[in-house]
Amino acid sequence: MIWAMAELVRNPRVMKKVQDEIQTCIGIKQKERIVEEDLDKLHYVKLVVKETLRLHPAAPLLLPRETMSQIKIQGYDIPPKTLLMVNAWSIGRDPKHWKDPEEFIPERFMDGLVDYKGNSFEMLPFGSGRRMCPGMASGIATIELGLLNLLYYFDWKLPEEMKDMDMEEAGDITVVKKVPLELLPILRM
Repeated sequence: MIWAMAELVRNPRVMKKVQDEIQTCIGIKQKERIVEEDLDKLHYVKLVVKETLRLHPAAPLLLPRETMSQIKIQGYDIPPKTLLMVNAWSIGRDPKHWKDPEEFIPERFMDGLVDYKGNSFEMLPFGSGRRMCPGMASGIATIELGLLNLLYYFDWKLPEEMKDMDMEEAGDITVVKKVPLELLPILRM
């Protein structure tokens, strides 16, 4: 959720589009909070979450896999018992698969052809197959509901003394913002 909020503040057009969708589909101050049943009405936020996961997968390297037999991957012979690492971070930023791969553009997912469920190998934030992350559904719902509720009640901006946001990453097993996210909430009327 931190990466999503950071990207939204850096891209106010996208934040406004999510808030406009909330206002159109749910209305402002019509509810105490947005709940899971509301998610089916709100489509743009799903694109925002996909784009956030493409640029900022929680685990940049998926769990290692070991080959059971001799295999060939893209012309390379891989012997049995070789440990393989999948770099989800690099896959999500590969210019062979993504136009402007370093830019935050949720609309790139509008055609619905790429998902994060392990069927699209251009994006693997949760892995794929039998060993994909069992917490995927819970994680996605948490991010979607959290973002929607933050954007339902508040506009967000950088503190006055900050002119730009540092997006440098830190970590190894998981990737976090090196500099903590600081935002100012402004109550929406």
